[in-house]
Amino acid sequence: MFIGENLTNLRIMHSYSRKQLSEKLNVTEQAIWQYENNYTSPKMQIVNDLKSIFNVKSKFFYKKDVLERYSEPENIPVMNIAYRSKVMNVISKTQAEAKHVEYLDSFVNYLTANLTFPTLNIIQLRDEVINYLNTSTDDRKTQINNVAKLARQKLGFRHDTNDHLMFLIEKSGVFIFEKPIGEEIDAYSLWTKQDRPFIILGNLKRSAVRRNFDIAHELGHLLLHYKVEFTNLDRKEHKAIENEANLFAGSFLLPEESFLEDLKMIAHVTNPDAYVDLKKKWKTSLQVLGYRAANLEILDSKKHRNFYAALHRKGYLKREPLDELITIQKPQKVKSIIDLVAKKGIIDIREMIDKDWMVEIPFFHQITGIDLEFFKNYIDHDHDFELVNVHEMASATSNNEILK
Repeated sequence: MFIGENLTNLRIMHSYSRKQLSEKLNVTEQAIWQYENNYTSPKMQIVNDLKSIFNVKSKFFYKKDVLERYSEPENIPVMNIAYRSKVMNVISKTQAEAKHVEYLDSFVNYLTANLTFPTLNIIQLRDEVINYLNTSTDDRKTQINNVAKLARQKLGFRHDTNDHLMFLIEKSGVFIFEKPIGEEIDAYSLWTKQDRPFIILGNLKRSAVRRNFDIAHELGHLLLHYKVEFTNLDRKEHKAIENEANLFAGSFLLPEESFLEDLKMIAHVTNPDAYVDLKKKWKTSLQVLGYRAANLEILDSKKHRNFYAALHRKGYLKREPLDELITIQKPQKVKSIIDLVAKKGIIDIREMIDKDWMVEIPFFHQITGIDLEFFKNYIDHDHDFELVNVHEMASATSNNEILK
């Protein structure tokens, strides 16, 4: 029997209204409603069209949904999704992204069902931050700077580089994925009700330094704004929350003592080109370097305006020096987990695709952002595939090293 809820979940994740899907299938909007509510079952030709649209197998629609099998009910709090965005949350977009994270959460549960998790550093850090914020009498700016300093320390960052930013945050327990979110949204983050933190990065062509700021910005939301109901914020409140995450990101990426020492070497503080070497060192944009210098009062308001005007005049607000040369960091944690469970024989990737999830390989590419070839290599070579470019994570020899 056709299970309408399976279709509903796919439709929502893909941001299709019933009308939009009906037009793709050349049926009425009422027909889609009837399929989803189990009043009628679609003909086989419609099922074939559906499986092509959503990259699933026909049997996907006739068996218990993967969300029901591998996830906790109502585990994704729609109201708590924090966007790094130029616009306020749009409820239909938020619902689609929440459904997407439901599938991701289910996939992580599936992959890690037989793995042992240590206590996650990110949860310990979050709880320490919450305690500090609830008991501190410091002003908000000082609080944010102190949280950024604590985060850098607890997550194992060196005082003079951001080279392993993605790796260290993934290692702490955050699950980072990338996907096409759209031009207006750079990234978003949330905690599930089961205390699993996610950061979703847009995959539009962006520079490494802008991506680094997105990651740090979302880390700020995860630590500073736990359980904030973002969908209930008005524009003024939304802007204030975003400014706090920006302040955290600048402070986190450019630690005060080290950065102040670096600034002593800058002869002309209003000239963006004077900061290019610091951009190479810290993997942060010239714009962020100037923003942080202003926060530390190295640049007063007039000098910061001159600095920003120079960025605009030189065209650096669109493309900066070194943007083409600094390598964009890519999420590797889930790839490492897949490699681990496949090589240890915990999960057969072919069975995962065909039997357990009943989807096509592009489905996993769509929800995880992981390249198609990564999954295909396990099928083509029967697990002889060697995971490449995973850096330190690939050399981990225990479950704890990979998952913590």
